[in-house]
This record gives sequence, C-alpha cells and structure tokens, in this order.
Amino acid sequence: MITYLIIGVTVACSLLVMWRDGQHGAGLALRLAMSPWRVVHGREWHRVLTHGFVHADLTHLLVNMFTFWSFGVHVEQLLRQLGYLSATFLALYFGGMAAASVYDLVARRNNPHYNSIGASGAVSAVLFASIFFGPWDKVLLFAAIPMPGIVFGVAYLLYEWWSARRQGDGVNHLAHICGAIFGFAFPLILNPGMIRIFLSGLKI
Repeated sequence: MITYLIIGVTVACSLLVMWRDGQHGAGLALRLAMSPWRVVHGREWHRVLTHGFVHADLTHLLVNMFTFWSFGVHVEQLLRQLGYLSATFLALYFGGMAAASVYDLVARRNNPHYNSIGASGAVSAVLFASIFFGPWDKVLLFAAIPMPGIVFGVAYLLYEWWSARRQGDGVNHLAHICGAIFGFAFPLILNPGMIRIFLSGLKI
C-alpha cells in the first residue's frame, strides 16, 4: 500500500538526515527544509515537498508517522473503494504538504532565517480527509481518549489557531491548519457530489 511506502521512505530519509547532520552539522536538513525565502527568491521549489521527509528528532518522526499510519491506511482503502487510483492518495498527501506551505510562502517569503520541517501538514490533510468520510468515527486524542472525529477536528483547528497566535513554541501551527483544510476539501475537489457522503455521515 502507498501508506506504507510513504512511511518507509520518510523514516529512511529522516534517519539519514539525522545521522548525516549529527556527523557533519545541520547542512542536509537545511537544504531540504521549507525556506520560503529560498523558494520565492531562489526558485528552490523542491522544498515545498522535501521538507516533509525531514524531522527534528525521533519523537517528531514517530508521532507523525504513527498518526499517518492510523488514518492513511483507512483513507487509502476508501479512495480505492470509490474507484480512485493510488495516484489520488498521493495527490492528497503531497497536496496537503504543498498546501501547508502556502501561508509561509506568502507571509514569510522575505525572511531568510525562517525554516520549517516535518510531514505534519500532509498528515493533517489525511486525518481531515478521514473526518470528511466518517465525521462520527472515533479519533483517539493522545492515542487514548476517544472522541467523534468532527468534534476532534473542530477542537484541533481551534487549538492550532490559538497556538499560532501565541507563537514561540517552534511548531508551525498554521501549516497544520492549511494542511487540514486542504484534506477536508480534497474529496470535494475530486467530486463536489461527495458532499452527500459527508452530510449522510453527519446523521446520527
């Protein structure tokens, strides 16, 4: 499945970067990171995607990949059942990764010191696509507390918005929000008629 392939490549790349940079300094991570200044002024467009294959540490990597695995397998199967090819799931994941970069490209394009890494935006896209298809399906908060997906989604967006306004924790909360919005909208981008799936799923 594509989910496992993405996880394998991401884990391998992240561990390689951690090892290389641990030996030689943070050079490779910085060459792959999302740097709005370098993308806009240096035309280094690869960074819009490569930043998702780099993680700050093992905890960052494991949390992202565990969350992605938890929802990615399900969403990939749903898309296949609806008649879509594997490329559609790739479009969701990497589209979420690109969407997560939009705010930074606009707001931080003239800041040469800003960098962002991690697959959180893409993972948020997959999570919110899952919520679209099953709004009342249970999501485990902190991998332990069950709550309906639609409730989790609203709480997640509010928390990320509040955290983004506070700033200072080193987390790119707005990337999470942008990725989540893309993921929720993705089924409608594929086929606006899928709104019926969401509305049907909202009925208790």
